[in-house]
Amino acid sequence: MEALFVEYPKCSTCQKAKKWLQEHQVEFTGRDIKEERPTSEELRDWHQRSGLDIKRFFNTSGMLYKEMKLKDRLPELSLEEKYDLLATDGMLVKRPVLVTKQGVFPGFKPEEWEKLIG
Repeated sequence: MEALFVEYPKCSTCQKAKKWLQEHQVEFTGRDIKEERPTSEELRDWHQRSGLDIKRFFNTSGMLYKEMKLKDRLPELSLEEKYDLLATDGMLVKRPVLVTKQGVFPGFKPEEWEKLIG
């Protein structure tokens, strides 16, 4: 199975997630979210495929999220505006993001990832 693993290499959670993928022998293509941030179109696709609330794709604990006061601003934005906002900076996106044929999951929760790797 081939997966896309979108990460920030300096992130300790991303490092744990990458190790987990390797231990479970999941073949994946890695992508540095800061170097190659997701596009609005990718984010729309991932969000729709995930079945999750769009807020799950925001890195709510990140400095940039807090600096931009997004907690207060997000409810006022349309879904398209949220995709566009996420696409402006990879640091706004919850990471890692695992993208497989079975689905998409932002953040690292091994029990959810088990479902995605079948």
